[in-house]
Amino acid sequence: MSYPDTYYSRTMSDKKVRPVLEGRADCDTVIIGAGLAGLTTAVQLARAGHSVVVLEAESIGFGASGRNGGFVSPGFSTGGEDIARAVGADHARKLHHLSIEGVDFIRDTIRDLGIETARSQPGILSVLRHDGGPELKAHAQHMERTFGYQLEYLEREQVQSVLKSDRYYQGLRDAKAFHLHPLNYLRAIAAEFERLGGRIYENSPATATALDASDKVVQTATGRVQARHVVFTTGGYTGSLDGRLKRAFLPIATYVMLSEEAPDLIREAIATTDAIGDNRRAGDYYRLVDGGKRILWGGRITTRAASTAALAGELRREMTGTYPQLSGLKTELAWSGLMSYARHLMPQIGEMQPGVWHCTAFGGHGLNTTAIGGKLVAEGILGQSDRHTLFKPFGLSWAGGIAGLAVAQLTYWKLQAQDRWRERAA
Repeated sequence: MSYPDTYYSRTMSDKKVRPVLEGRADCDTVIIGAGLAGLTTAVQLARAGHSVVVLEAESIGFGASGRNGGFVSPGFSTGGEDIARAVGADHARKLHHLSIEGVDFIRDTIRDLGIETARSQPGILSVLRHDGGPELKAHAQHMERTFGYQLEYLEREQVQSVLKSDRYYQGLRDAKAFHLHPLNYLRAIAAEFERLGGRIYENSPATATALDASDKVVQTATGRVQARHVVFTTGGYTGSLDGRLKRAFLPIATYVMLSEEAPDLIREAIATTDAIGDNRRAGDYYRLVDGGKRILWGGRITTRAASTAALAGELRREMTGTYPQLSGLKTELAWSGLMSYARHLMPQIGEMQPGVWHCTAFGGHGLNTTAIGGKLVAEGILGQSDRHTLFKPFGLSWAGGIAGLAVAQLTYWKLQAQDRWRERAA
């Protein structure tokens, strides 16, 4: 079983290994990529009676779906105002409703399948690192007025009563959002898919495709799948299998570290089970795991290979700068992973050509958007809805190649500088 060494792989509850594809397989739909988008699509199709094969180059959840922060909250990486400028206010509202639906979808799935191993914990707290109470209140009022979605506004004293740091000002608590163990959730979804008759082949990377005929063919090193529909859900680990996808995303690396076990020390700094994210455009996110015994802390991005140890050192400095009382807390483990980002910073969901679908570019959007993307693709294949067309304005546009990566890295550095300037001015 091939997994990077992460907190999630170490605490994985299901260690079942799936076979390599050998020979020919026929089905209604073949899905390339056993991450959250792919397996959500697979389960929805299997529930409708479709025969489905999932091909995974490594192991289930090997990529971003199995090693992320575990946050499930509404919204997109792109701000609501930017989305409205691109597609109009009504269209933007429909997209945001989808992101809310994605949160409910994952919560309902955990409940309906009894996925206790997901370790779902309610509450996400978004905090400011500058004084901005009026703007935050206005945002909370907008969310309730426009979407009927309630956010609890917290004054600085309330924030600092649970986060013992001078860095933080006001905050918004989302009681409907939650955080979880993403790899355990994903592997439970895989088990449900197989219970429904679905087939998953691990260590079976797709090597070639023939997509123009009514019956599509996907080749692996030791087998082939023939199907009426093909769905690409490969994310940041998309190779050169399909040029339209490869040119349309940027592989962006993000970094996560895990502290040693020190519940008493951690309690001196963080007195909440909520997951935390700060408002910086290049910000950090973190949450307590193992019942408050450890901190899982993520942040930083790079567009090129970087030392995980060095970046973990930066994350640790950020943690101890925020919470000086944690200066004695050691880092036990650190890892990185690739996310796929589109140039327009929105998910890419739709039908590339008849019978060929894509569901990718979920970097920065959270698990809820990835899951609802898979649900929309399944609805499109089944003819149940055309809701996937809400993402049509955010298509497979060229991401800029090497130049695009350079621009993305420069933009990130610019955002970091803007964040620092704003905090100094506070």
